[in-house]
Amino acid sequence: MKVLVMGGSGFLGRAAVEAALARGHEVTTFNRGRSGADVPGVEAVRGDREAPADLSRLVEGRSWDVVIDTCGYVPRVVGESVRALSGRAATYAFVSSVSAVDGFPAKPATEEGQGWACAPDAGPDDGDYGVLKAGCERAVEQGFDGNALIVRPGLILGPHEDVARLPWWLTRISRGGRVLAPGDPSAPLQLVDARDVAAFTLDQAERGASGGFLVTGPAGETTYGSWLAACVSATGSDAELVWVDDTFLVEREAGAFVELPLWSPPSETRDNFWSVPTAKAEAAGLRTRPVSETVRDTWAWLREIPEDRRSYGKRNRHGMDAEKEAGILAAWDARSA
Repeated sequence: MKVLVMGGSGFLGRAAVEAALARGHEVTTFNRGRSGADVPGVEAVRGDREAPADLSRLVEGRSWDVVIDTCGYVPRVVGESVRALSGRAATYAFVSSVSAVDGFPAKPATEEGQGWACAPDAGPDDGDYGVLKAGCERAVEQGFDGNALIVRPGLILGPHEDVARLPWWLTRISRGGRVLAPGDPSAPLQLVDARDVAAFTLDQAERGASGGFLVTGPAGETTYGSWLAACVSATGSDAELVWVDDTFLVEREAGAFVELPLWSPPSETRDNFWSVPTAKAEAAGLRTRPVSETVRDTWAWLREIPEDRRSYGKRNRHGMDAEKEAGILAAWDARSA
């Protein structure tokens, strides 16, 4: 196939490019050249998807079998790309998010759940991340003349992660010592490797599929405890995980998801975050690798980058300051004494 990847040099986009090239497809990428180096073997077209002239230059004399859009966040902007590419490809695969499902995570996500109310021409200030992703989905479904494939991943990890969730934990644990481990080690997680999202998206595009899929690891695949234990094992560190109670952490204003990545204390607004159904995607061929493999491969990638040059998470900083972590551990020790 001839594949166009909107983005293609960052995290998930890079995984999509590498998977497509490995299958022998011809790959074009369209980006501004700011997020990372191009994957060798692509036709790289420089441009800004918010610039009509750049979109016109992209499509001039070109057509594709599938467009994979990994970097659409604003409905109005996605709509402009869709209009430019409609008629230039058979399938538009838009990578959305489970957060686009109306009511999630306060309410359970369903396989055919509708997206939040959001217009397909909404601007960047017309909603939060999940709401705008729902509007982007509508921009694709209503504006593309061809197959509209909507992939709604759960929480994505893996090599080249630029958000800093898993890279922060690996870096912290690699330093060893007593490590603040948040909440209940038996708390369930649902995680998916970017490479598995990319493979599933390509599988569906090759089949000419349309419609929506929830794509994440199966329920019960891992727990917070086993995930952090995999980090200890991968790094080979002498880290001691010190499990600190949810309530204690909340009282000390530890930041859920950001200061302590993936930690989600019990809350009515997030109760269904780790219970996303995947039966439809699995029936269509979704296969996910063990979390331990994702952890191992991410550490192998991270080790190639000197710690003082690691740039992940610059825009969305994750992780707790060492001083705050030490203060909470000291308070926990005093309470437990």
